[in-house]
Amino acid sequence: MPDKQRPYRVIISGGGTGGHIYPAVAIANQLKALNPATEILFVGAKGRMEMTRVPEAGYKIIGLWISGIQRRLTMDNLSFPLKVISSVRASHKIIKDFKPDAVVGVGGYASGPLLYAATARNVPSLIQEQNSYAGITNKLLAKRVNKVCVAYPNMEEFFPADKLVLTGNPVRSDIMDSAKKRDEALAHFGLDNNKKTILIIGGSLGARTINQSIAAGVERIAKAGYQLVWQTGKAFYEEALAIEEKYKGQGVRTFDFIKRMDLAYAVADVVISRAGALSISELSLAGKPSILVPSPNVAEDHQTKNAMALVQQHAAVLVRDIDAQQELVNAVLELAKNEEEQRQLSDNILKMARPHAAADIVNELIKLIR
Repeated sequence: MPDKQRPYRVIISGGGTGGHIYPAVAIANQLKALNPATEILFVGAKGRMEMTRVPEAGYKIIGLWISGIQRRLTMDNLSFPLKVISSVRASHKIIKDFKPDAVVGVGGYASGPLLYAATARNVPSLIQEQNSYAGITNKLLAKRVNKVCVAYPNMEEFFPADKLVLTGNPVRSDIMDSAKKRDEALAHFGLDNNKKTILIIGGSLGARTINQSIAAGVERIAKAGYQLVWQTGKAFYEEALAIEEKYKGQGVRTFDFIKRMDLAYAVADVVISRAGALSISELSLAGKPSILVPSPNVAEDHQTKNAMALVQQHAAVLVRDIDAQQELVNAVLELAKNEEEQRQLSDNILKMARPHAAADIVNELIKLIR
């Protein structure tokens, strides 16, 4: 059992997308659950979404001047070496001032300099890799850190085998209880209890292909008697708002970003989602029948690999991004009316859930501190 006598001091670093930020917050919440006196500091990248989302979750964050390398020649690329040197120096100062017992990296730009500085000072360190294909920052850090917690088996091609621990992805604890919140969710979104609800989530930044496909098929979905809770991302939100206005009274609800994802899952009968690692972990815990549309714009097409792990277990339906305009609305209407198929998908995806991921990662961290 973890030692509850001493509060620890832990730095958690990384971000860029919800797929990095929410696991980080789940780890922080688990540390606080073990000992509320534990002190946690987040380190992110200036201008990225963690600088907003982490304070909303109740934690302090410091931003580093760091970004990724663009594929084309830009001023950002020319300044990249300067940013790295500046961020490593800032990280050394953060570690010297905060004096952490351990550091955690969750991927994203900021975790590189912070973990580089921490390991140079022999601070116990752990990285958490969410995907079936490891990110470049985590691959570079793997030789320096003490442990690597992963969500998928067979990650030895990316990381030293003796450092690997299969934990799954930590998700927000409120999602585990979402099944009990249907009445609250219906009221929150202003929906009709007598209609089935389709939830559309393209990731925290939205998904253009999914948005365009749904926009083209809203009339068919509404005519079939289904409601929509639709997270569009910022880029498509104005267009979606106009669609919501047009279908006022028919249960079309649009959001650029949904903060209460527990309620979104609670109200959903069927989900359309990208196949990011965090989304799949949440869908598994919520036990939702899902249609996955993997993003083609990710390293080594890892979202398709994430999705196929479920499809092979009859735990989700796959629609390729290139086929979404023609097939997605047909697929969701077909699934929404087939309750037996929904039940099978739900049963099978629940078997893939790892509800204790945050606790398992924190236990590994405490072993390192000791």
